[in-house]
Amino acid sequence: MSGNSDIKFMQRALELAFLGRYHTRPNPMVGAVIVHQNIIIGEGYHQKSGEPHAEVVAVNSVKNKDLLKESVIYVTLEPCSHYGKTPPCAQMIIDEAICRVVVGTVDTSSRVSGRGIKMMRAAGCEVITGVLEKECRELNKRFFTFHEKGRPYIVLKWAESGDGYIDIIRDEGALMQGPTWITGDDERVLVHKWRAEEHSVIIGDRTAVIDDPGLDVRYWSGSNPVRVVLSETGRLPHNLKLLKDEMFTILFTYSETEINGNNIEIVRLNRNGDNLRQILSELAKRDIQSLLVEGGADTLTRFISKGMWDEARVFRGKRSFGKGLKAPGIKGTIITKMTFENSILEIIVP
Repeated sequence: MSGNSDIKFMQRALELAFLGRYHTRPNPMVGAVIVHQNIIIGEGYHQKSGEPHAEVVAVNSVKNKDLLKESVIYVTLEPCSHYGKTPPCAQMIIDEAICRVVVGTVDTSSRVSGRGIKMMRAAGCEVITGVLEKECRELNKRFFTFHEKGRPYIVLKWAESGDGYIDIIRDEGALMQGPTWITGDDERVLVHKWRAEEHSVIIGDRTAVIDDPGLDVRYWSGSNPVRVVLSETGRLPHNLKLLKDEMFTILFTYSETEINGNNIEIVRLNRNGDNLRQILSELAKRDIQSLLVEGGADTLTRFISKGMWDEARVFRGKRSFGKGLKAPGIKGTIITKMTFENSILEIIVP
């Protein structure tokens, strides 16, 4: 049975873990706190893939290592049990003779899946699990979705006018005039924050041509996502930003294409298969754990119709178009509402 002190120190571990939110992928965010006689003597978090795990950082921060054998370590995620880019943290905890280990949630990935807990218990450690488990799983929902469902965590995003349109009607001459803005500057900054939080972002070829987006994080600090474009024909204007800059782009197409470049990877789709499942499978092979679907309407509708989404973020603008391209329809539970000057944001889950 966990007490209030366990919850308090696990909450601190969660706060630490969140500090790594833009740089740990494909690794999970993990925080660790070491407590001796109800006083924190060490703490740390996983800062970047390939660098020391949270448990190692926390142990290294302890000035008097003799206190470790009388201490408790709080970790948001089960310590690893395998050799990867770093040694197993479960073995380090055993070697340091830390007598009590409190774990937020089990690591359900195939490389760990309870083996770290089993290893520590076999060595005589007291291991408590499930402290703030819901919060610890929520923190790493992308990681858990990827390992439990075999696909990236999928976030849908779009903005629609007050009368339910995602875009105006465009004739051939208006195709490359850029986006018709429904939202304001604050919402755009938020979208760039979202891009920094996700591993990849996908658009259809119509959106690529009409909006000519960079799909980067220039209004935020963090890593740019891997850009993904779905084009049945593979024919895109060569002057598009996503074909000219240095960011990496994966182009999924059924057809031969003349597009080439150092930053472009072409993946041919099988016409006899489900194109979304093919795309998600290819992204999973590359360890890409999350996908932000930015449009357009047809691409978004494909994900919705297949039930392939984990949350949707919909800006409902105040501006009306009168007519235009209808926004996707979606059913779910609204869990968050935010009001901006030009729109209301609804976050929806299935």
